This record gives sequence, structure tokens and C-alpha cells, in this order.
Amino acid sequence: MNVSRETQERLDIHLKLLKKWSPKINLVSAASLSDAAKRHFEDSVQIAELNRKKALHWADLGSGGGFPGAAIAILKYETCPETKVTLVESDQRKAAFLKTVSREVGVPFTVLAQRIEDIPPLNADILSARALAPLSDLLSYAELHLKSEGLAIFPKGITWKEEVAEAEKKWRFSLQSHKSTTNPDAAILEIGDLSRA
Repeated sequence: MNVSRETQERLDIHLKLLKKWSPKINLVSAASLSDAAKRHFEDSVQIAELNRKKALHWADLGSGGGFPGAAIAILKYETCPETKVTLVESDQRKAAFLKTVSREVGVPFTVLAQRIEDIPPLNADILSARALAPLSDLLSYAELHLKSEGLAIFPKGITWKEEVAEAEKKWRFSLQSHKSTTNPDAAILEIGDLSRA
């Protein structure tokens, strides 16, 4: 990954904590843990690099092991220190893990240990979520927590085109898809101008 030495050291600490905590609280699948640097961290880096807008507030939903939210907070800390990052994770044990990551890497980010539907609107400039829900459901969350001129960034797997087609039955939105650099069958969706159909 093309990051500074300090940022790489912080990402390495996150990885070390992930490997320590994951077997106990299932942060990521056991199969992906051995290849976590590529499967989770590189994936998060490509999401962070898509963000060309100056985001004052980045919110990540269902953050789990910190992907992409905690990794983005680490990546932005050096390059865009003014970006506030909020992670939403309803599982109390996973939220405790995320708070530990923030403390151990020395990067401040907010962790909300609540359900997405129960928190007040976050008014985020950028909203991300990875492996959380079908696109149509994610757009409901975006309607709640994304600024009207904000941008949603959702990585999606091999069925992303079907999810887009299904979401278009309920929603209107602008869409730009980017081929994933870590999985040739996957895409990262940039979504804006969201409204109900």
C-alpha cells in the first residue's frame, strides 16, 4: 500500500489487534483473517482513495472489525486531519474493539454502539458500509444519515448489478461504479442525488 511509514505502522497495529480479537468475537471470517492485509485493509484503502470531495464528516455503518471505517480514519489522519470519522456498530463487543483500535493507534474517531435506525441523523458528507445489507436497505440508511449533497460509497460483490436494478425500483440516484482492485468480480459504488422513486 502506498502510505507513509507512520500510517503503515498504525495499520499494522490495527491488523495485530484484529488477529488477537477476531477469534473471540468474530470480527471477520476465519478464512479471511490469514489474508486480512489484502482482503480488508487494501479494500479499505481503495475506498478511501475514491473520495475526491473534501469530507468534513465520514460515517461508516456496521463497522465490525473496522472496515472500512477505522482504516479510513487511520488513512485520513495524516492526509486530512480535519475529517471527523464516526463508526456505527451496534454489537457492544465489536464497539469495544473499535474503541481499542482508536486508542492503540492514537487516531481519534467516534464509535456509536447503537443501532443505525436509533441514532440521530449524522449529516455525513461521505457514508460507507461494507458487507452490511442489500443496496436498497443501505439507501434507506443513507436517506437518514447522509447530507443531501453527500456521497455514499458502498463496496459490493459479484451480484452488484442485480442489487442496483432492485434498488432502482424504490430509489432514484446517480451512480458511478468502479472495478474493485482486490476482487475482479466486485465493484465500489459511488451514489449521490438520492431520492425516493
